Amino acid sequence: MHKKKSWREKLADSKELPKVTRIAGKMSTRWGTGTLVIPAPKEVDAIMRRVPKGKLTTIDEIRTALAKKHKTDLACPLCTGIFAWIAAHAAAEGAEAGEKNTTPYWRTLKAKGELNAKYPGGIPTLKKLLAKEGHRVVAKGKKFFVADFVS
Repeated sequence: MHKKKSWREKLADSKELPKVTRIAGKMSTRWGTGTLVIPAPKEVDAIMRRVPKGKLTTIDEIRTALAKKHKTDLACPLCTGIFAWIAAHAAAEGAEAGEKNTTPYWRTLKAKGELNAKYPGGIPTLKKLLAKEGHRVVAKGKKFFVADFVS
């Protein structure tokens, strides 16, 4: 029987990434032409780890940093988002195991300062962690945002 990988194992599995490729086919309809980087999960995690206490970033800002690092026109939005989600769950898993220096995933937001409900603990946990660092969260319809967020 196949044992399911832990979140930390998923984060460490680079799958031969990063990979730079040309934007082609259906992708070019949405993103135009040029080059695209599919980052390694650890690269996304490394950027998330560098966000200092009290500061915030977004998936889009992480994508911009990855594209600059790899000298491409853009970083894959889907992969970057998935790898941020894996990094968040790996951090929570590490914290549960007693690790002290885990990735502060709550500082990585979606576009326009929106909280990512798919992160560990969901919105209630994110609100608590962000409040500890001086951020105020507001509801806009069914979504939650950091008040006065400026990217």
